[in-house]
Parts: sequence; C-alpha cells; structure tokens
Amino acid sequence: MLALSEAPEWQDPFPVRDAYEAFFRETAWGALYFATSQDAPRSAELSALRLQAVLRFWEPLQSARYLFKTLGAALTLEELMVASCGWAMDAWYPEGGTSVHARLKTAAERMARATREDSLEAILRQMPRALSYARNLKHRHVVADPSFQRERLAALDSAAFERVSGACTADLLEKLYDWEHELGLH
Repeated sequence: MLALSEAPEWQDPFPVRDAYEAFFRETAWGALYFATSQDAPRSAELSALRLQAVLRFWEPLQSARYLFKTLGAALTLEELMVASCGWAMDAWYPEGGTSVHARLKTAAERMARATREDSLEAILRQMPRALSYARNLKHRHVVADPSFQRERLAALDSAAFERVSGACTADLLEKLYDWEHELGLH
C-alpha cells in the first residue's frame, strides 16, 4: 500500500490504491487485513465496506487464531475484531449486549447509510475514548468540551469531515491534537 502512495507527482495514486483494496477485500485474508489495518483516516463509508467484507468471510475466518499487538496472545476472530474494531462497535452500536458479529453487522449497516449528522453523533460518542489516550494537552478542558467539539466538527469542510466520519479513535485523537495546536497559536 505504501508503494501505491509513492506514485510520481503527475499521477493520482488514489484510484489505483482504492482498486487494489477493493480487489483484495474480495478475499478472506484481504478483508481481514483492511478491516484491522491501522491506516487512517477512515470514513464511515470505507469503514462500512471493510467491516462488511469481513462479515462475508466470518465463518472461514473463525477457524484460525490471530496475533494482534500483543505477541504470543492468540486471539479468536471475535477477540481480534474487538481489539482492532471495538471503536466501530462503540461509536455505531453503543447499545451493545449482542454477539460481536451482530454488533459489527449493525455498526457497518449504520455507517453505510450514515448522514453527516449520524457521523457527528458517533464521533461525539467516541471523543471521551480519544481523550483518554491524549497526553500532554495544555487545553484539555477546552478540547474536552462537547460544545467546542461540535462547533469544530461542524466547521470542517466536507472532505475533512469525511476523513473522520467513521469515528475511529485514532483519527479523532489526531483531530484533538490539531485543535490543541490551533489553540496554542492564539
């Protein structure tokens, strides 16, 4: 994927990268790779496609054990998806209480048909989680304020909002640091 981003300046690498991903999401291992990869940013639309791809291969993917972040700890598919995509379930299906498969399915369905307002609400549900990972924020009380967050998110243009519309914790953490930096300049 990195090599696809290093196209010469006169070429747009995104259509090739998107086609590459779409092709490999049609395989069980490709679907799992793209659903669990840490590349960012993740839009609601792309996140939905990635989760739906894993769900199509759920049964065969359950036959293996997986290593993720902690070496030596073999995870079931359910444990892997909670570790890598728990943010999606928390943001898009906060009701919880059902199986991981059912939560991912509902989260993916909600992401796939999300409006900007739906995404905004999912993002605001995830902001406390993102804040829990934020270190050394000098303006924590400001960036932690839901009114401030809502105002800043509403001010994003459509392309910038799309990049965080999936409500992935890592993307939101980056946005918090951006806001922190902007506040430090004033």
